[in-house]
Amino acid sequence: MKKFLSTLTICALLFASCSDDDPVVDPTPTDPVEVTYTSGSADFSNYVAVGNSLTAGYSDAALFIDGQTNSFPAMLASNFALAGGGDFNIPFMADNLGGATLGGTPLLGNRLILSFASGSPTPTPVSGTGSTEITNTLSGTFNNMGVPGAKSFHLGAPGYGNAAGVQAGLANPYFARFASSATATIIGDAVAQNPTFFSLWIGNNDILSYATGGGVGVDQTGNLDPSTYGSSDITDPNVFANVYDGLLQALTAQGADGVVANIPDITTIPYFTTVPHNPLDPTNPDFGPQIPTLNATFAQLNGVFEYLGVPERAIEFSTTSASSLVIRDDSLTDLSAQITQVLMGGGLDAGTAGVYGYLYGQARMANEDDLIVFPSQTVIAKLNEDAFATLQNLGLPAANAGQLAINGITYPMDDKWVLTPAEQMSVATAHAAYNQTIENLATQYDLAFVDVNAFLTTIANEGVQLGDGSTVTATYATGGGFSLDGVHPSPRGYALLTLLFVESINEKYGSDLPGVNPLNYKGLYIN
Repeated sequence: MKKFLSTLTICALLFASCSDDDPVVDPTPTDPVEVTYTSGSADFSNYVAVGNSLTAGYSDAALFIDGQTNSFPAMLASNFALAGGGDFNIPFMADNLGGATLGGTPLLGNRLILSFASGSPTPTPVSGTGSTEITNTLSGTFNNMGVPGAKSFHLGAPGYGNAAGVQAGLANPYFARFASSATATIIGDAVAQNPTFFSLWIGNNDILSYATGGGVGVDQTGNLDPSTYGSSDITDPNVFANVYDGLLQALTAQGADGVVANIPDITTIPYFTTVPHNPLDPTNPDFGPQIPTLNATFAQLNGVFEYLGVPERAIEFSTTSASSLVIRDDSLTDLSAQITQVLMGGGLDAGTAGVYGYLYGQARMANEDDLIVFPSQTVIAKLNEDAFATLQNLGLPAANAGQLAINGITYPMDDKWVLTPAEQMSVATAHAAYNQTIENLATQYDLAFVDVNAFLTTIANEGVQLGDGSTVTATYATGGGFSLDGVHPSPRGYALLTLLFVESINEKYGSDLPGVNPLNYKGLYIN
């Protein structure tokens, strides 16, 4: 068992109960307390972290220096250094803007900040031009092998770091900056460093891109060839299991110990819980006065829904309470032709009847079981320019086309803005399968296991209280747990996750790492 000395104050040790303002009782005020930390049966001398954006320290919709410094692997490495850990090299971006160029052409956007220019806080990309150029390849080896955007099977994909393939979507711009060669793999570069200890947190993106895209991708369950998957598809659980097993085989081949983490329930994060299904306020002067006319307009259509035996699809707005959005649900039977025929039978001209059939064949009002994705707030109740053009092409005068092209009111919100219950079920099924695989393989390979899923569910449902009495929640912007992109943790959120990792590592390997104080990390970057 290795023993190493570290000089710390008592407050730093009591990370769960001390804040910067707490009084410190030091029995020897003139001399710091010497604390001995042990690594137990683990060897932290060469720690390598493998994963995606959550490992890289991605935050506020970008990767930037401060975020990388506040990544959970960087925090873990600072603890490992107290018990024999070595250097922890990070492939830093060139600045704190987060943007990047490819051959001088802008490729990645800047990080988000809260802007008060409109009178209310709005997440807005920070101004300036990022100085990170993707083709400026970094030299050396890097302990943080977290690559934003990587899915499980990308970790072993040759050429995933080839800058020449980035523009075509064949390679990852973040990995292209520090891959050892154009044909290198993430797992290959990680294993080549002969880690004595590793962390593996991967799989989130195997369902996240499908969910954030409102389910517009394909659930590839049953398809065992990931080379045929689209960027927004769900990875087949068997593919995930085989890939994950291969990753652990590679990482443990030389006897390294490690820690693995499961995947959180992504439907509980702010990206899916911030925008309500019923945001249409009758007191809004741009909406409220239109409600009687809207309800009169939809009355005939609602009669058709009743006639066709689907009265639950009726569209009606309330004059006294918030109303739900009108959405398109691809899981519904398409009644476009039937709606058209019934309306024509009632005397409506064929052109207008056809438009109503086209618009509302799979339409319904959203309910509390639907998840409206965060970016939708920028388009709700706004004119849909594409729909406006399409309706004009169908023969409607501009004035009529404009009236029927208002997102969420007269024009059903496109599928990409809504994760419906059917789509949520696809996500949940894959999520459960992935997590079972991770837990089973953690046991098989005798590794520390971190239940991130349960912890982040607690943050979403109850919150986690800190030593100063404050509570970290998943409330967008103010909760302290998540950054402005609504998906990735804030520095304080990453600190809480680090504590979770430390707890599991200490329990598994008999180490006594102290963890970190979440109160020393920001709940939100404020410029």
